[in-house]
Amino acid sequence: MSPAEPRYVPAAGHRAFTRLYDPLLALTMRERTFRGRLLGRVRAGLPPHGRVADVGCGTGTFAIAVAAATGARVTGVDGDPSILSIARAKAGAADVDWIEGRAESLPLPDAGTDVVVMSLVLHHLVPSAKSAALAEAARVLRPGGRLHVADWGKPQGPLSAAVFSVVRLADGREQTRDHAEGRLPATIAAAGFDEDAPRQRLGTAFGTLELISAVRR
Repeated sequence: MSPAEPRYVPAAGHRAFTRLYDPLLALTMRERTFRGRLLGRVRAGLPPHGRVADVGCGTGTFAIAVAAATGARVTGVDGDPSILSIARAKAGAADVDWIEGRAESLPLPDAGTDVVVMSLVLHHLVPSAKSAALAEAARVLRPGGRLHVADWGKPQGPLSAAVFSVVRLADGREQTRDHAEGRLPATIAAAGFDEDAPRQRLGTAFGTLELISAVRR
């Protein structure tokens, strides 16, 4: 890794926690609820025989669910080969194309994707890398393609702010500043997207999770 390249952060924050990623997500993040809402958004804007890219797919649970529910061609992209090995071993994994790659430089062609999903990815990135990842999402989406983001939003109340401080400590204050201050929607808009659905917020053990859907200009 060159000195200018941002440090790569695994899905669970630290490699030692990779094997615990799935149970931790289920225990702390109301996973069934937020994944269900996210899947509903993906299905609503997906054309027949569409293409979906799950960027930062982690252990692949959501990518596999999208493939099973829609019949779309789904690509799961993650920069961590060890977590992709977990994804490939899951039931239904054969219905997903798994590719190693980073959100800031997606190994996907221009304008070849109908839907991009970024779930619990952007808060791992410093602001410049966040903007680069969203610009890459715009690049790979066809005009009118849709982006769905599930990530931390501005805490709703003092208790939410207090528990979100744990996330900020673990993932970095610079990486999470835009989220804590409610600037993620503006960052998405600056990358060439217009929101096209009401935002949804969901309280979790570690703060307020926000679902944002937008269309590529």
